[in-house]
Amino acid sequence: MTVAVVTGGGSGIGAALCGVLGEAGYQVAVADLDLGAAEKIAKECGGKAFKVDVGDEASVVALFAAVNDAFGQLDALATPAGIADTTPFTELSVERWMQVYRVNVVGTWLCIREAVKYMKPGGRICTVSSVAGKRGGGLAGTAAYSASKGAVIALTRNAARVFGPKGIGINGVCPAGTDTPMGKQVMPNPEARALSIAAHPIGRLAEPKEVAEAIAWLLSPKSSYVLGEMLNVDGGVMMD
Repeated sequence: MTVAVVTGGGSGIGAALCGVLGEAGYQVAVADLDLGAAEKIAKECGGKAFKVDVGDEASVVALFAAVNDAFGQLDALATPAGIADTTPFTELSVERWMQVYRVNVVGTWLCIREAVKYMKPGGRICTVSSVAGKRGGGLAGTAAYSASKGAVIALTRNAARVFGPKGIGINGVCPAGTDTPMGKQVMPNPEARALSIAAHPIGRLAEPKEVAEAIAWLLSPKSSYVLGEMLNVDGGVMMD
């Protein structure tokens, strides 16, 4: 038995990943702030649903304790849970900035911190950043979002340095435009969508499953000699 926790598993990339992992034989802990959405995906992938607010320490601690109680082990973690923000630089409030950081950065850090407590050598973790974290935005996400995703990259590499020698492989992915509910939030009209597509040399946005397949590979033993990498799953955006 191989057990994986997927945060943000109720929709988008997280939901697609739960399906991919379920098909591969994983026992999937589908964790989401929306418990109803998590239960729906858990039923589809043969997993178990858990409610979590990744930006709340007590909630994250309780999640991993509950997963351990339910399955008795933890082998993999993916952290698609996150929020987008397109607020212009000079219009950002400190409150909004901190909200984005609480979910995207603190949430990722808390999940890694708790997951490694239950993992044995051979465990795998994959974070979810964005090309915005490498480019400083430029497609849709603005200052708070791009800075938070840049922080996820640095966090992932630091965690890889700390836990790689202990046998836990930690990497991440950097998607570009992806056809998810969050993607529709930052591309609310056909004009915005067309501009985003035009920035992708492949000529279209990613399907959630395409990003999920890359995450699944990084969670698998097939990527055993990959450590601290941030894999672009971006349709060629980063070639520019």
